[in-house]
Amino acid sequence: MSKTVESEQNAATGFRRVLKNIGWLLGGKVFGAVCSLVYLAILVRSLGVKDFGHFALIFATAQAFVALSGFQVWQAIVKFGTPYILNGDWQRFGRLAVFGGVVDVLGAVIGCLMAFAIIYGFGTELELNPNYVDVAFLFVCTLLFARGSAAMGILRVLDRYDLAVYVNAVTPASRLLAACLIWWVGPTVERFLFAWGMIELITAVLLWIAAWRQKPETLKFGLVHQWKTTLDENVGIKRFMGITYANDSLMAILQQGPLLAVGYFLGTSAAGIYRVVDQLAKGMSKLSNLSTQALFPEINRLKHLSPGDEFRKLIRQINIMVILSGISVVILAMLLGEWTIQIIGGDGLSSANIVLIPLAIGAAFELASVAYEPVLYSTGHARYSFMVRLLSLVVLTIGILSFVSYGTIGVAWAVALGFATGYVLMSVTVWFVLRGMNVQPAEG
Repeated sequence: MSKTVESEQNAATGFRRVLKNIGWLLGGKVFGAVCSLVYLAILVRSLGVKDFGHFALIFATAQAFVALSGFQVWQAIVKFGTPYILNGDWQRFGRLAVFGGVVDVLGAVIGCLMAFAIIYGFGTELELNPNYVDVAFLFVCTLLFARGSAAMGILRVLDRYDLAVYVNAVTPASRLLAACLIWWVGPTVERFLFAWGMIELITAVLLWIAAWRQKPETLKFGLVHQWKTTLDENVGIKRFMGITYANDSLMAILQQGPLLAVGYFLGTSAAGIYRVVDQLAKGMSKLSNLSTQALFPEINRLKHLSPGDEFRKLIRQINIMVILSGISVVILAMLLGEWTIQIIGGDGLSSANIVLIPLAIGAAFELASVAYEPVLYSTGHARYSFMVRLLSLVVLTIGILSFVSYGTIGVAWAVALGFATGYVLMSVTVWFVLRGMNVQPAEG
């Protein structure tokens, strides 16, 4: 068989594998979306808009701390672990995977220290509600230790998306059961936060059990002390993790910053309304996050197996798919958005309808650019993604400060503008990268 035919088959197989993995993830997320709509409605209706706003702000703060204090270890495991798996070098893969787990734990410890300093040291300046300071800190710490990024990376690089879906289905199902129980017993912000935190911890433990069972002879705790060997074997891993950390920190600010800005400038009730609409818009664009998770392992694998032309062909196929999906997000928001908001919150959220469209547009731009980050990571140009996101954040910040006087609708349009800027800049960047790409990945 000629190399050309073999590479074409690799590209075709790669695209089918991307679709299969997205199918697994989407199946799990459809189940999760149905559950989340129900428990979101329970949260809003049982707590009321104001208390739900407190819950939403604490949850967003915790997610921001998780992103700012931890690394996306799963991406490093996929990028540097793929060659080991292809070559059957399980000893080095084991060291890499265990190293990822250590990084997760260290990130959680650092995050707890950061949270303590900020929440207790600057709570007054940040206008934090004193009734929720302690519970907010405990919730942040819980989510930090429930990260499980390394375990997820192990499952993804081993192409076990089915197991990841089964485990992650525990979260929405458990949240739904917990929400029903709390609604019956007596709804409070503290009870919902406690339940959400415990569920995240249980899911993380199950993820690690699932990952360990794939290669128990490889994933050994005794490899912890070999972290220096791991750094020597994986040249460039510190740089890669540093850049991806910066990228994901900016993404966390892009995603959680607007909600926190609404809470700070417009109040808790406005934050509650914004959170409902934002979660609905993101739910409609779940394919964005799913595609990134499914694309990076496959794009990284194809980068090692296929020449530049076939690699570019795969990216074109994926781009067509996600652009059409992005258009469908806006159409769904226009057709079903008002009806869904009415079901979730009733008349109390009647003012939220106009906020959904700009947030859906922003989600569509995010979805349309979903293939770009894996391409830049796998070709050694992760720093370009950081630059684009930094510029997007600047545009978003200027937009929020300029439009916040118009209320939540102004913040929503600032979000749409920020993600639109990111899409345009990322499209141009990836076009230049693919145009000049050769067979081997770049070093930087």
